[in-house]
Amino acid sequence: MSIVEIKVPDIGDFDEVTVIELMVKVGDTVKADQSLITVESDKASMEIPSSHAGVVKDFQVALGDKVKQGSVVLMLEVEGAVASAVVAAPAPQAAAPVVQAPVAAAAPAAVAASSGPIEVRVPDIGDFKDVAVIEIMVKPGDSIRIEQSLITVESDKAAMEIPSSAAGVLKELKIKVGDKVNIGDLLAILEGVVPTGAVAATVASVAAPALAAPVAAAASVPAVATVAAAVAAHNPGALTVGLPHASPSVRKFARELGVPLNEVKGSGLKGRITDADVQSFTRSVMSGAVQTLAAAAQAKPAAAGGNDGAGLGLIPWPKVDFTKFGPIERKEMSRIKKISGANLLRNAIMIPAVTNHDDCDITDLEAFRVSTNKENEKSGAKVTMLAFLIKACVAALKKFPEFNSSLDGDALIYKQYFHIGFAADTPNGLMVPVIKDADKKGIMQISLEMGELAKKARDGKLSPAEMSGASFTISSLGGIGGRYFTPIINAPEVAILGVCKSTIQPIWDGKAFQPRLMLPLSLTWDHRVIDGAAAARFNVYLGQILGDFRRVLL
Repeated sequence: MSIVEIKVPDIGDFDEVTVIELMVKVGDTVKADQSLITVESDKASMEIPSSHAGVVKDFQVALGDKVKQGSVVLMLEVEGAVASAVVAAPAPQAAAPVVQAPVAAAAPAAVAASSGPIEVRVPDIGDFKDVAVIEIMVKPGDSIRIEQSLITVESDKAAMEIPSSAAGVLKELKIKVGDKVNIGDLLAILEGVVPTGAVAATVASVAAPALAAPVAAAASVPAVATVAAAVAAHNPGALTVGLPHASPSVRKFARELGVPLNEVKGSGLKGRITDADVQSFTRSVMSGAVQTLAAAAQAKPAAAGGNDGAGLGLIPWPKVDFTKFGPIERKEMSRIKKISGANLLRNAIMIPAVTNHDDCDITDLEAFRVSTNKENEKSGAKVTMLAFLIKACVAALKKFPEFNSSLDGDALIYKQYFHIGFAADTPNGLMVPVIKDADKKGIMQISLEMGELAKKARDGKLSPAEMSGASFTISSLGGIGGRYFTPIINAPEVAILGVCKSTIQPIWDGKAFQPRLMLPLSLTWDHRVIDGAAAARFNVYLGQILGDFRRVLL
């Protein structure tokens, strides 16, 4: 085994660039040419790969550090006889990433030629072939300037914008998102003034930032030239222009999952989107806590307009300068709360929801739960009241199957499975893990599974599969307090049970008032599927089961 220094290769004319992302950690096994860090200047970013395969032993850089050619990135333990200090020798033919520059700085002024159809083709983009078109930045009819970006192309590790070599009006696009292009391929037809040779040569020099940087052992390294898009990404609060602020590998990961990056808030340096951000967004969508803008637009009622209420015929939302009344503090909402608003609003507006409130006597059940936990003290397994509630709800859903259904146009989908979601309070917002096949599990198994899922939720490690597929949901505030509340139905479910803190109350038994432990229940249901009589029966039956849990066996 040998220790190898992995250094920053030739990155072109940039003196110092900032480390904005660490893509591996100490102990990771990396392959040759695997990306290690992402660096960024004011207009270009690139991923720095490893020149060897091995195990990461020590990082020599941190987020925010400035590095340049020859800076040591990390120490790598490799197999075989390798020199202890490996210097990344520049490959003579490799070109550094070139950022957008004024045309006048590199070539004489343009000479106007006659107007007419102009072909705009892909310039030299280095050694890459069949790069994918990931963004179209113009449309037919647009007035195009020289050097204006037309499309964005991307390889596995590098992305760049392709500018126009001419000015004019865009008459026709010859490519679409997803197409593969190579040098010389026809991109568009313009009609207007054609720049002559000097300007065309300048365009080629600016638009051809050979997407490769030299590394040790003559390994070719893809580099990123995001040009102007990277500049806009430095201000995450501003209107997004061009690509989201993310590395090519993250964008590729997002495309594989179908995640719209422009809707993901980055947690990295300068608001950069990371793999973890994409994964978190995916989990939120799968759990129903978040809805993409495309899905929200598809589900939005025809009468709905913007989010200010005007599209519903309401007066606009009030705009108030609160500072004139006194001191204020502005805090951004958490990502989950911010992007779940559309989902909650849709459910609240589109579902004709009604809530039944009731109380059930759980005195005997609570006594049984406490005694069971005492018997199992040595094993460490604890039974919760929510586990009994899940099992009781399964019994009620079997007796009243419309509560375990979903609307599909004019038809009802009756589910033959009983997957019960339960709302879990986490530092990042409300998450809804799902107990799958609760009808096939005992109380102890449900309690253990709930504990594991709740911990994962708090740690932000729930997988999409663990938050999807619920046919009925329970929202419990039992550990906090309150009496009753009206939970919002988690579409496409048709009902949700809200539970508050149980309290001792005097209950008349026909002879005297007796102290009984009463549990408040709030059942919200979709009136398109369920009527009031069925809802009342469901609540009564659920209370009977919780009052005498032997009924579950019937």
